[in-house]
Amino acid sequence: MTGSSADAQVSEDAQHAYPLTAPALANIRRLSAVDTVRARISLAVELGLLRPGEWLPTNDKIAQALEVSEITARRALVSLCKDGLLERRRGRGGGTRVVEHPVRTAVRETEAYRSASAEVHRLIDRRLVLECGIAHLAAYHATAEQITHLEELVEQMDHAVSWAEFHGQDERFHHAVAATTGIDTIHEQYGPALDELYRFYLPYPLDHLRESNREHRELLEAIRHGNPLGAADVATRHVTALHRTMFIGLTDE
Repeated sequence: MTGSSADAQVSEDAQHAYPLTAPALANIRRLSAVDTVRARISLAVELGLLRPGEWLPTNDKIAQALEVSEITARRALVSLCKDGLLERRRGRGGGTRVVEHPVRTAVRETEAYRSASAEVHRLIDRRLVLECGIAHLAAYHATAEQITHLEELVEQMDHAVSWAEFHGQDERFHHAVAATTGIDTIHEQYGPALDELYRFYLPYPLDHLRESNREHRELLEAIRHGNPLGAADVATRHVTALHRTMFIGLTDE
């Protein structure tokens, strides 16, 4: 690793080194950037969200989706191969995929996520309050240009080829909806709430994500027709569902 790459890695890990007494997300904040990637991918494998034999997106796509450097993503994937969850194939048509018989509970870092159930439920409820207000205001204030932009994002999500690609488009869509409210400071409240919850998102099958995008389209139509109650109703369903569709709902089953 070069000096500049090492410095970048130290800087990135430092971003995750919050005080141990931090009231929110205390457990996962004890993890380095590499370990958060390890935990999220391994938990997705354990829950069957990433299936045996399934190919993962490229390192740069994973890095972008999980908001880490490409070096961090690569290091995490290499270590998961050593743990018996993934395997790397070299050459043309190669890449990284889930092994046919992954070793279960091999990655201790997943416990930090499993133990955060109450915290994640609280973050979902916080997002619910914000999302409903945003949807309501968007139906009043969205311009034709903004609605066109939202429609483009929904179309992009319909054609996403991986969970990593979808995740980035999903984030842009929700920030774009917030921007339609006309409130200049909206992202000061909404941005951190979304970012904290996104720390817990795992790779999900595309069929699950496409179902989520159908609700995006419903929200878009309510905004397009100036229907604030309809928009708030869609937002309520969209966010409330996270209590059962995020890993916290799956691990309780």
